Amino acid sequence: MTVVIPHPALRTPACELFGVRYPVVQTGMGWVSGPRLTSATSNAGGLGILASATMTYDELEAAIRETKSRTSSPIGVNLRADAPDAGKRIDLLAREGVRVASFALAPKQDLIKRCKDLGLVVVPSIGARRHAEKVAGWGADAVIVQGGEGGGHTGQVPTTVLLPQVVDAVDIPVIAAGGFFDGRGLVAALAYGAAGIAMGTRFLLTSDSAVSEAVKAVYLGKGVTDTVVTREVDGMPHRVLRTELVDALEKSHAAGRLVRSGRNALAFQKLSGTPWQDIVREGLAMKKNAEMTWSQVLMAANTPMLLKAAMVDGRPDLGVMASGQVVGVLDDLPSCAELLERIVTDADAVLERLTHA
Repeated sequence: MTVVIPHPALRTPACELFGVRYPVVQTGMGWVSGPRLTSATSNAGGLGILASATMTYDELEAAIRETKSRTSSPIGVNLRADAPDAGKRIDLLAREGVRVASFALAPKQDLIKRCKDLGLVVVPSIGARRHAEKVAGWGADAVIVQGGEGGGHTGQVPTTVLLPQVVDAVDIPVIAAGGFFDGRGLVAALAYGAAGIAMGTRFLLTSDSAVSEAVKAVYLGKGVTDTVVTREVDGMPHRVLRTELVDALEKSHAAGRLVRSGRNALAFQKLSGTPWQDIVREGLAMKKNAEMTWSQVLMAANTPMLLKAAMVDGRPDLGVMASGQVVGVLDDLPSCAELLERIVTDADAVLERLTHA
């Protein structure tokens, strides 16, 4: 692997905070960000983040140890703040020497304090300025700001509007997500005041991603208008590839969606081995903290199984595929090392051109 000596402007506070060479983060994607992809990203000089929401505690412990066996560079783990065993998982991260605890939903103040007391770097993902202000006030070390272009759960505000709002509102490093895939985007994010970029779809479409080649081919065949933000997956806004299944979900009746959601809840409980009392406790937390209705809580059970069908089982016809709009400008499957080298080299060239324009 070629180690690129980056332009001084690319050595940002995020590099120091995460202990990485380049200010690039691979986001925690359920069923996608496993040990192979996470370690490949970290070995390439970025920050790889394991996705743990679909893992049991024992599976997470095994995944962390496998990742550490593949890389000596810093890694992160993405946690669900409303998980019944969130505290136990935080203790595991600290015990195993994980550098970063990231959260898909903003954690409460007590969880942030627990992480920091144990020496973890806390990085919540947020989609609104007020959420960034709140977690910064509670002691978060940085935030990942995802604009509406991003895949998975997303908001309506595009990155180019949301990012400067957050940068102006907080005094901690801000990592920009939603629409990034190359060195030009990295420089643009830095120009807005960000300390780096985070990417999901771009890392999903690498040779180090464990997603099947058939599913990757589906992604590579899509254009920038071939994604849709739907609430029919789990009751929350979710950007996914537009497919026949997604179109059918959009047209289905509420009663049918709830029956399917219940069926998927049973399937995920069996797959994960999570005790029913924990599932009920988690549902109550989701209802309270995310202000979700019981219907939305039940629909949330769709997400793990529908994503697994595509990402693990290789059946895009039976599952959903989270994706950012950036999918439409991607046409190859580089390794993580090739991707990071390309991004940094291109960013260097852009900075050089701007400096001597």
